[in-house]
Amino acid sequence: MVSVYTVPTDAPEADGTLAWNSTTVVIAEVTAGDATGTGWTYGPAAVGDFLRDHLASLVEGRDALDIPAAHEAMSRAVRNAGRPGVAACAISALDIALWDLKARLLELPLDRLLGACHDRVPVYGSGGFTTYHDTLPHCLEGVGGAPMAAQLNGWVHGQHIPRVKIKIGQDWGRAVPRDVARVRAARQVIGQAAELYVDANGAYTRKQAIRVGHTLTENGVGWFEEPVSSDDLTGLRLVRDALVCDVTAGEYGYGLPCFARMIAAGAVDCLQIDATRCGGLTEFLRAAALAQAHGLEVSAHCAPHAHAAAAAALPNLRHIEWFHDHVRLEDMFFDGALDPTGGSVTPTQGLGHGLTLRAEEVQQYRVA
Repeated sequence: MVSVYTVPTDAPEADGTLAWNSTTVVIAEVTAGDATGTGWTYGPAAVGDFLRDHLASLVEGRDALDIPAAHEAMSRAVRNAGRPGVAACAISALDIALWDLKARLLELPLDRLLGACHDRVPVYGSGGFTTYHDTLPHCLEGVGGAPMAAQLNGWVHGQHIPRVKIKIGQDWGRAVPRDVARVRAARQVIGQAAELYVDANGAYTRKQAIRVGHTLTENGVGWFEEPVSSDDLTGLRLVRDALVCDVTAGEYGYGLPCFARMIAAGAVDCLQIDATRCGGLTEFLRAAALAQAHGLEVSAHCAPHAHAAAAAALPNLRHIEWFHDHVRLEDMFFDGALDPTGGSVTPTQGLGHGLTLRAEEVQQYRVA
């Protein structure tokens, strides 16, 4: 079964290169015996159509335990359609559902099925959209005048999450003074003990990113995500070599070859992997192993509840992203949501990933 939902954001949101006011989630459910597995991805509603029209028949009637075979069949079937984008997201949702189903059939938590390496999975708070108030006086006023301050305060001083990320690179890098002001304001709000990350979403040019990066170092920023486009591997390497802070990317890796090229280019200090885009947990685990072979840590991008169990199985895990939009939606859509208080989450000890879709409660958001 495939269902598509669109949920309005709680406020207008934007990053360096995109603005949005809603989030669309595509949910895949697969059944074998008395068990049902659930997977999901974030993307256009077309992902749901692609899943129904091109992938569903490939897993129907197949042994539910043979996930690599199903994954290979799906990967081969999308050759002419083109894997990056819609096809990869569709594969991802179905693959996550298959892993959840397998764990439930075997009556195991998913992290136990995969083989846990960590009892707890570190998280970092992620939001700080460029549409949030950004001046230092506003930030220090707190909840009434500054959404960014309220959000950062909630994570660092409320939930005691010791690492947070904000967006910079507004308007494709045309508002650098504002970017810098927001970074300084964020540092004032969270204090010196917490780690501060930034994400430019590929907004800057190469030299612009280096200039901004030096200012980031002055403000104690240790993570500079997508300073230039992820398509510019040479540019990422140049920026990485020029700066002290870690340069990271990988969220647009739609399959193992994407990550192999990024690693070979020496483009990142930490590889970001998104199981809801790259090809599900099957490809997520492969990409993490590839990174480990090259001495790199990995961080799971967005969709924290889809990643928690698999992340616990990674020896080279740095953390997962506690992304505002997806946390809000996953809390709304599923029973069994995790608690990040203290800066980490414990994968559920229920069956599978431990989440149950609240189909009736979220029916109002269903669009397909």
